Amino acid sequence: MTAPDPGSLLHPVAGCADLVPRHVVKARLLGQDLAVWRADDDFVNVWADRCIHRGVRLTVAANDGAELVCPYHGWRYSNRSGNCAYMPAHPSDAPPRRLRVPTFRSEERYGLIWSGGSPEAEPPRLPHLEGEDTLVLRALPVNAPPDLALQGLLEWPCQPVPAPGDGASISCDSAGPFAVAVTARTGGTEEAVVHFVQPVDGGRCVIRPVMRGAPAADRRLSILRHHARQLEELRTRLESSAGSPVAVRGPSTPLQPLRRPTATAVSGRAPQLEVCVARKWLTAEGIAAFELAPVSGQLPSFQPGAHVDVHLPNGLVRQYSLTNGPGLTSVYRLGVKLEPDSRGGSRCMHVSVHEGDRLQLSEPHNNFPLRRDAARTVLIAGGIGVTPLLAMAQTLQRQELAYELHYFAQSDDHLAFGEVLEPLSTGLVKHLGLSPDQTADEIKKITHDYGTASHLYVCGPGPMIEATRAIAADSGWPEDAVHFEYFKNESELHDASSFEVRLARTGQTLVVGPGVSLLDSLRDAGVDMPSSCEQGVCGTCMATVLEGELDHQDVFFNDSERAAGDRILTCVSRAGGHKIVLDL
Repeated sequence: MTAPDPGSLLHPVAGCADLVPRHVVKARLLGQDLAVWRADDDFVNVWADRCIHRGVRLTVAANDGAELVCPYHGWRYSNRSGNCAYMPAHPSDAPPRRLRVPTFRSEERYGLIWSGGSPEAEPPRLPHLEGEDTLVLRALPVNAPPDLALQGLLEWPCQPVPAPGDGASISCDSAGPFAVAVTARTGGTEEAVVHFVQPVDGGRCVIRPVMRGAPAADRRLSILRHHARQLEELRTRLESSAGSPVAVRGPSTPLQPLRRPTATAVSGRAPQLEVCVARKWLTAEGIAAFELAPVSGQLPSFQPGAHVDVHLPNGLVRQYSLTNGPGLTSVYRLGVKLEPDSRGGSRCMHVSVHEGDRLQLSEPHNNFPLRRDAARTVLIAGGIGVTPLLAMAQTLQRQELAYELHYFAQSDDHLAFGEVLEPLSTGLVKHLGLSPDQTADEIKKITHDYGTASHLYVCGPGPMIEATRAIAADSGWPEDAVHFEYFKNESELHDASSFEVRLARTGQTLVVGPGVSLLDSLRDAGVDMPSSCEQGVCGTCMATVLEGELDHQDVFFNDSERAAGDRILTCVSRAGGHKIVLDL
């Protein structure tokens, strides 16, 4: 029978007990150096042991329980996905999704961590160990090929216990492609140990024995010493047979990282993810909360301030901010306010979407990223505008960075996600039941003492954002230190004009007629433009302008960015004259 390809199997790479909190374990499998670590949510990550920036080993990185932080330039990588979450050299940018450490499969069984490159493979299930407690014995690295180690274990069995007893029979048999089971039977008792062989590379391996059952405390030390002595003797024999020094050969099939689904380039707002509503609850008066779990695989990681497009059962597409802190990576958590004048989006989420339903989502977008290099970070939330700021506050608190979260709401009953707010109490200030004038007075107090390297983030109703931006400007805050995100564009849009658009890269000229958006005209011409909100809020459909005057009708750009005239949101804005030239 042909031996299975090692790359198609899962192999042990560490003991579960090796993964102590906030630690990274070094391993090697099929020629690939690995960094193995357990996050605070108990997920075990098995990654390539290299920072993708400058190649520093991630086994010397800091494990903060949610991310690994490379010690060289501070790049942070997210639990589960391996995506780069933050680059200190580019603090105002959300890193591209393509920046990702290669990740490998991880499973736990028999007290061991198993890994490999196959998404379908499973750790072996062995009758010798099933249904029993197990004791993981000392693992031993051997400078000998894996096949030689397996042969040695079969020919010179390491008996399970120090003294099997009179009349004991010891049997030794293959328990799989990379495992040997040794069983000792005496009367009605039976002791068994399975030796798993981890193929490090062509010339080295690690023997990882697991004993069936949990020996009594007074026997455990003698059993551990017994196996340590036997394996040392076996290692001497194997390395003598292999020759010295051992020529380290590469594996016949190198370990392959998991392939993450790549979003297909699509026009419009076609969904890319399928999720299930794992939990729905009322988190505040008029605000429903949702936890969305992946139907398969892992959810793409994201940075604080991100949102997703939710494709609703009624055919509408709505954008909702992700409230997750760094420790919540298995689901996406949203908060949705039931708007009195709902156009069908929030009402559908509140009334028609239930636990167990499946929804289609976009991958996360982020045009409201959080800087983590500020001396002081001020977060101002109005009502449901707290959702992206919750993600920011949790991130800042976890990294022990200074912040203030000012939450304006009608009353305590209107404060969303109380279970999240409670741990943030040291940085949280509640402003309840204030009139617009009183709210403006409080914002003046909050923003009056601008200091160097301070940053302000505001999200909430449009008038509140406008007031905060004006007050901050009067208090000396520079425009690039004030960050904002609108939930909707309440401006009256004017689309009666007609103008020409030349595409500089192709030389093509288009005519955008009255009542037609620039975005739709570009798509009709075959230009695959991404978009999300399609109302001038999120910035996803941005294009670079090379020539021409612009009629900005968005709520995304600040005054300086509008005055620069070098970018346009194609969903709502238009040419201010007869012609513009785009870098498309």
